[in-house]
Amino acid sequence: MRQSRLVFWICLAPVLIWLLLLIVLPHLDLLTMSFRGEDDYGDMVWTFKNYRNFFSEPVYWLTFVRTAVYAIITTFIAFLLAMPVSFFIAKLARVQVKGALMILLLLPFWVSELVRIYGWMILLRESGILNYFMLKLGIIDAPIEMLYNDATMIMGLVYTSMLFMVVPLVSVMESLDDSLIEAAHDLGAGQFTIWRTIIVPHCKPGIASGSIVVFMLALGNYLTPNLMGGKNSLWFTEQIYNQFIASFNWNQGSAFGFLLLLLSSFIIWAGLKISGQKLGEVAS
Repeated sequence: MRQSRLVFWICLAPVLIWLLLLIVLPHLDLLTMSFRGEDDYGDMVWTFKNYRNFFSEPVYWLTFVRTAVYAIITTFIAFLLAMPVSFFIAKLARVQVKGALMILLLLPFWVSELVRIYGWMILLRESGILNYFMLKLGIIDAPIEMLYNDATMIMGLVYTSMLFMVVPLVSVMESLDDSLIEAAHDLGAGQFTIWRTIIVPHCKPGIASGSIVVFMLALGNYLTPNLMGGKNSLWFTEQIYNQFIASFNWNQGSAFGFLLLLLSSFIIWAGLKISGQKLGEVAS
């Protein structure tokens, strides 16, 4: 028993060291920096000023609210699109086809996010492929600008994160007993009733798991809002980037980073409470 425990801790040690050196210690350092700032004489002192700035400057907290709202919208759209896709893969597709469909879903992620976003930009810009074909077909008389707006930005966010909604949903749907759906059909239940009373309740852990991942990915995304949303599309990660890189104000940037972590964690906790899910069940 003692020997097996020793082997367990030896195997776990590299993971714990990795977490300590690359995650825990850097975050503790950033947390310390977030409470540091210059006083009127230019000396570094302990202060809550960096956190007060977030609430006292409307541009900061309004940007966060906007970011959180759009991240929630992205998560909801990804859920609506992923449910039928996941059901088809898990329940309707043949065994030989399931693997091919999952590979097709994974295929875009074999290249970097930057390449994928530039692909969308080439497709949607005024001189892009979509405008070219619509002009040829006579659908439009002149090229239209489809980039640099909130709708395009949300589409890009959904595209870059939808896989992380599909995978947990496919996993939970495969565990759904087909006889429950067949029995509901035999009793005269319609498709909407079957989805509402059988499929969606069964998939709650997968929905919660996928929603957490998609929400966090959308909330912390920097490239997609910046490239597809344009200059008018304010995103909170851009505020953090500006503090670290543009202003070289690491203390303020650290405070913003921890506020993003705390506020997003609160939103996830509230979502789990509303849906009646527990974090342990979702993680398992």
